[in-house]
Amino acid sequence: MDTASTGAYDDVRTASRALATEAVHAGRDDLARQGLHAPPIDLSTTYPSYDSRGEAARIDAFATDGADPDGPPIYGRLGNPTVARFETALARLEGTESAVAFGSGMAALSAVLLARSALGLRHVVAVRPLYGCSDHLLTAGLLGSEVTWTDPAGIADALRPDTGLVMVESPANPTLAEVDLRAVAHSCGQVPLLADNTFATPVLQRPAEHGARLVLHSATKYIGGHGDVLAGVVACDEEFAGQLRKIRFATGGVLHPLAGYLLLRGLSTLPVRVRAASASAAELAGRLAVDRRVTRVHYPRLGGAMVAFEVHGDPHEVISRVGLITPAVSLGSVDTLIQHPASISHRIVDADDRRGAGVSDRLLRMSVGLEDVDDLWADLDHALGERTRTPVPLQEAVR
Repeated sequence: MDTASTGAYDDVRTASRALATEAVHAGRDDLARQGLHAPPIDLSTTYPSYDSRGEAARIDAFATDGADPDGPPIYGRLGNPTVARFETALARLEGTESAVAFGSGMAALSAVLLARSALGLRHVVAVRPLYGCSDHLLTAGLLGSEVTWTDPAGIADALRPDTGLVMVESPANPTLAEVDLRAVAHSCGQVPLLADNTFATPVLQRPAEHGARLVLHSATKYIGGHGDVLAGVVACDEEFAGQLRKIRFATGGVLHPLAGYLLLRGLSTLPVRVRAASASAAELAGRLAVDRRVTRVHYPRLGGAMVAFEVHGDPHEVISRVGLITPAVSLGSVDTLIQHPASISHRIVDADDRRGAGVSDRLLRMSVGLEDVDDLWADLDHALGERTRTPVPLQEAVR
């Protein structure tokens, strides 16, 4: 039997395992007992069964609470054993009961909004900045949602009887602004808090420990880690996971088994990659902070592999001059990427809203990879162009 869960064995052996150990072994604990080392990839879309009465009972049970059907798989839209391994592992790393994977981060967020909307809870309270497409999805009301934008201090006052969700991203895309997740969760009262943890990953932060009921990842980024898989995942309690599985089944936003395999493989090196890239990012943030060609550096107190900075000159010229660094959207890959948010990732956000959230037209966002830090600096130094004598205000150097 190909399952990632081994009952009492998991409970006893995994209770006190460190994150680095979980990253390597979660979702794979049963492999050795099956005579396997690498997780198998199950590409089946459907599964044979001669017990149609039993199948009907299992489908009825799924329709009731969205729990994973007992026994062998039924159909790829209901679940897949390879994807289930990844979900088990991600939930372990985030410290939640369950996780539900989707074909992209936006599919995952859409499922959360649909699950709340189905209960008549269409109002969302959100804090800017968010990833540009998340902002657009909420603002445009494409799924029937209505959003109230506020700062963290205004969350409690913004709640309404029909508020189904509070959403924050910390560190935020692209300014790396941070919020106090515990304080925000307290302000939410009984309304679920959704924390986008894409930038931090469970290596640096586990929002569920601070009161978030839902933890969102664009798994395309650090979890996959190699720029070759699109995916999203929500880590949460089992009750909410059941709602999300029913939405996923009805809407078809499933994750392909090969993507599930790649994500599980990516998790095994996640702590090593994040810590190594974070060390380089901190070093680059420090160098940028004292460079007169840069007016401001954004780097979170939490740390991490993302750096944002604003330049004196034309940011488009900086993009055009990089050589080693790749000028591309997305982030979290083993190679370093740089992009201009106002032109790409946050272009879809209204310009006034964008600037009001701190996304200036001179801001560049850099996802630091695993290259040698001196090689990266040499490329940045060239891309920034001739040095200027304009002084840098100390209070704007680093945050």
